[in-house]
Amino acid sequence: MTAHQRSAMRTAMLYLVLSVVWLQLVGYLLSSFFDQSDDQHRWVLINGYIWVLVSTGLIFLARLRLSRFLERDGHRADRERLRQAAAVFDCTREGVLVTDCTGLIVHVNRAFIAITGYERDEVLGQRPNLFKSGRHGAAFYRDMFATLASLGEWSGEIWNRRKSGEIYPQWQTIRAIQDDNGEISHYVAVFSDISALKDSEHELAHQAHHDPLTGLPNRLLFSDRTEQALASAQLHKRGCALLLVDLDHFKNINDSLGHSVGDELLKRVAERFRELFAPGVTLARLGGDEFALLVENCSLPGQAAVLARRILDALKEPLRLDEQALFINASIGISLFPADALSAGQLLRNADSALFKAKSAGRDGYALYTEELTAHAQQRVEIAFDLRCALQREELRVHYQPVHDLATSRLVGVEALVRWEHPKRGLVSPGEFIPIAERTGLIAQIDAWVMDQACRQMCRWQEAGVALSFVAVNVSSRWLGHRELYDQVARVLQDTGLDPACLELEVTESAVMEEPEVALEQMHRLRELGVRLAIDDFGTGYSSLLRLKRLPVQKLKIDQGFVAGLPWDEDDAAIVRVIIALARSMGMQVHAEGIEQREQAVFLLEQACELGQGYWFGRPMTAAQLDWDCAPAIA
Repeated sequence: MTAHQRSAMRTAMLYLVLSVVWLQLVGYLLSSFFDQSDDQHRWVLINGYIWVLVSTGLIFLARLRLSRFLERDGHRADRERLRQAAAVFDCTREGVLVTDCTGLIVHVNRAFIAITGYERDEVLGQRPNLFKSGRHGAAFYRDMFATLASLGEWSGEIWNRRKSGEIYPQWQTIRAIQDDNGEISHYVAVFSDISALKDSEHELAHQAHHDPLTGLPNRLLFSDRTEQALASAQLHKRGCALLLVDLDHFKNINDSLGHSVGDELLKRVAERFRELFAPGVTLARLGGDEFALLVENCSLPGQAAVLARRILDALKEPLRLDEQALFINASIGISLFPADALSAGQLLRNADSALFKAKSAGRDGYALYTEELTAHAQQRVEIAFDLRCALQREELRVHYQPVHDLATSRLVGVEALVRWEHPKRGLVSPGEFIPIAERTGLIAQIDAWVMDQACRQMCRWQEAGVALSFVAVNVSSRWLGHRELYDQVARVLQDTGLDPACLELEVTESAVMEEPEVALEQMHRLRELGVRLAIDDFGTGYSSLLRLKRLPVQKLKIDQGFVAGLPWDEDDAAIVRVIIALARSMGMQVHAEGIEQREQAVFLLEQACELGQGYWFGRPMTAAQLDWDCAPAIA
């Protein structure tokens, strides 16, 4: 039983007791005063009426007092609720604005003042259009009020103006308030300042579409802009040019000076490129040291070539990083719309093919895309795919080119050279697949396979009594950069049982220069193993004599480019004399390659060159085709 029920029960019991007491008391008094039953009965009836009147008055007074008490209690509760609502209204972080039914502002909270900058007295009695930003047209407000009239509520994003004049975004909810008669009495608008949220959205969008290092558009944004530009160019019958720019030998800067310097250099390059072109040109960094340039309204190869030359010339000036001045060159590939491609993806791929052509031509230049390049690119893809299968299908072959002692014409060694016997295309030229093997990274695997085959063949020759001093194997820059090179060479020597002194590893000058410290470490470890080391194609790279002095090599091989003009070309003759003199002064053996005429062999012998190889002595051939007794006489 509740407290109210117990109170009602007590009241009823009290009324019952009072009624009984009253009736008993009056009955006793009446029986004392009246003897006649008729008089007594009449007074009992009168007493009942009197009690009804008295009890009715008591109930009325009790009810009146209770009503007043409940009214005072209800007012007190209403006042408490109003105080709580006022506290929430004034303390909430959302701005609140209240207007009457005519749209005049009647109340605002503290958050409204903080967000808008207007004081309360400045806005009371005004209309909310005081805060209009001008960004929304009449249709926007018409739709807003139509929704408010039909649903009684509107929510959405709206731009308003602060007192300072700043335009800022709000998320606002407006609700119509009705009175007891169902008529609209007020409108309440609650809003939040979403400027920070908008800034975050813009920052995220910028990060998703721009390179964080240079601030330039990234590949995603560049591709999107390229598609838009091509669509516009197609509509207006205009042309576009896409230039792909790759910095030459940038890896050397990262490796020698550190990635922080490399990053700073990329930022300087980006700044220099920005200065070259008008805002209408889209410049982007696609990744690494690769930049891209999209030029609209440019359809002639000559126009694109002028832009490429401007880029190359701009890099002639040194790039200053603190107190350091750095020089960097670039290679550029150019593709034109609609002459070369009709889609953004194809335009970029064609520019990449042209870039490969520019790098193959010696770098620090530009190349234009042609249909011929497309065929070459497709062919390179096919060769790369087939080459991956060639090792598994055992399509590679090792041919051996004889190396002769120039003084005695005796065959003293062979150089192992890889050949590819394609099942459909026949014998594929090394000049065709070796560059692709280097680009795809397969060259290290191929070199290791050639070394294994050459060492096993050398052991078979020794068992057959053939007197050869060495078998030479080329080591590519990719393989030289592998830390596993030493372990692979040691494992092959152990598996085959070949004397390490019979294995000669040839390293090109450019491979040594690519990562000199790694190359130096690898070559010292190989010398400790006992193998012979030779510098191949000497004179074609950029090695310093100081670095050459530190290399643990026993032989210098003169590149065939210097041998070809002998003995008539005075420059070639002078270079060969210097190389031979340099090698002899450093205690190295000299080996010339590319000898195709007797006169060349005679000149080299006269200059004290010990070894030679070339077509005059014999072409590369299989082990079974080698003729051990045939040697042309020089003298």
